[in-house]
Amino acid sequence: MHHLAFSPRDFAGWLLPDTLLYPSTVDEVLALPSFLATLLYAQSHVGCRIDEMCLETQAVIVERRLSQLVSIARTNPLWRQRIDSAVGVGQVDSFEQFQALPLTDKDVFRQMFTETRPGMVVPIERCGFEIVASGGTSSGKPSETVYPLEELQETYGWAGDFIGRHIMSHHLIGGGAKWVATTLADYQMWSSGTMVGGVLQKIPGVNYIGAGPMSREVFQLMMSYPGPKAIMGITQSIALLARFADGLSRQARDSFRVALYGSGVLTPKVQADLREAYPNLIVLSYFAATQAETIGLQLDPESPILTAVPGLHLVEVVRSDGQGAKIGEEGELVVTRLFGNAAPVLRYKIGDRVIRRPDLRSPGLNAMQFEYVGRSGDFMHIGDTQYSAPQALAAIIAEFRQQHVLEIDSVATDTQFQIDRANRQLHLVIGSPEAASLSAEVAGRLGPEGSSPLIIAGLIRSLSVFNALEANEASLRSSGYSFAIRLVDPRGADLVRTVVGKVPLVVDRV
Repeated sequence: MHHLAFSPRDFAGWLLPDTLLYPSTVDEVLALPSFLATLLYAQSHVGCRIDEMCLETQAVIVERRLSQLVSIARTNPLWRQRIDSAVGVGQVDSFEQFQALPLTDKDVFRQMFTETRPGMVVPIERCGFEIVASGGTSSGKPSETVYPLEELQETYGWAGDFIGRHIMSHHLIGGGAKWVATTLADYQMWSSGTMVGGVLQKIPGVNYIGAGPMSREVFQLMMSYPGPKAIMGITQSIALLARFADGLSRQARDSFRVALYGSGVLTPKVQADLREAYPNLIVLSYFAATQAETIGLQLDPESPILTAVPGLHLVEVVRSDGQGAKIGEEGELVVTRLFGNAAPVLRYKIGDRVIRRPDLRSPGLNAMQFEYVGRSGDFMHIGDTQYSAPQALAAIIAEFRQQHVLEIDSVATDTQFQIDRANRQLHLVIGSPEAASLSAEVAGRLGPEGSSPLIIAGLIRSLSVFNALEANEASLRSSGYSFAIRLVDPRGADLVRTVVGKVPLVVDRV
């Protein structure tokens, strides 16, 4: 690395001078160079990549960019009110001031970027945007994300280059063609296939296949192509691939080198089955969200730690008291996209809980690290479909009432969804003082499949068009999950309680 001729702070000021820091109109915002251009300029001046720079130099560049993003956001009346009411009308030129800004939760995000989209800096009428839908907020309502199209392409390129250097170059080795595919597909404005595919296409030196959900025949055709291969998909799709190995030649099985999974956790058994089927395979987590593409990547299959892509986002871990988490502490994942000037989102609370891990410091990569804990909202995932737990509960109660099986809301003192991913079970646990006698009565009213058909019907009934990915009875039955209710004594140990005695609606046992 070339040494800076002046201090990191002076370098950041030189990269982003005051003349670029305080736009006051939409046209001035549109005239700004992209942050990607700034990063590339920094790399060419210093003579090394951003992720090779020491964390202190990275931090002052990001801090200067945050100051610029706040100025950009202030050109919008809604953002200006949020910012000024938190920190006053002065400049925001330090991490401490930036972290005093309010978190953007999913409800605020939805208000800003759906319907009339009052939170956009550059109005939607100026065009050049992509709209993608997300599965819903804590209120169960869908939200939309607005990306400037140019920003997405820059995001894809920056993240794709990172994946190429820090994952694929280590594992897609040897001469000849190299292949990267995704099984993700787009549904109902849910653009996961497009967005992940956009990143994978930008990995240098690979051929890209947008495979979508694959049959055994299509998978085996792809695996017959000469050369090493990587596949990205949701957890369930990756798990299926172990069964698809039957009938493949040894050479084809050896050529599967990297499996990237998102949306969930692969159990140790599934990982072992995959490694048995494909001897050269490593399995890694690709952590992303609709609102912030490529947040973190697992680089070491033996460690669950995720590494943020330097320069792409500011990733914060925020404790319940609003302070930043210390190393080893758990908190909410908060992300600020550093790319894109036309529709900035400051301090977005993604809805996941993570643990802050020590920063990675090495000659080839210096980056922030964290470990995924789980969803922070009351949502349940079955396959690639997300369910709002309050809406699912209401729909299930309605199904049981309609079928004259049980008036759940009349007898329950507590209700709790317990999801056991390892054993693929989703149970609605109902605490009732009359549990013992009610269990016998309910059993007498149910058919041979028990309560499963009613749970399935309720889950489907709870879905809106925005957060359904072609979920239907067949997909739920083929998920491998068993569905049931359990009536229990509310004073017993069957209901999971927090340390303060609360009964959370969703308990997700990974």
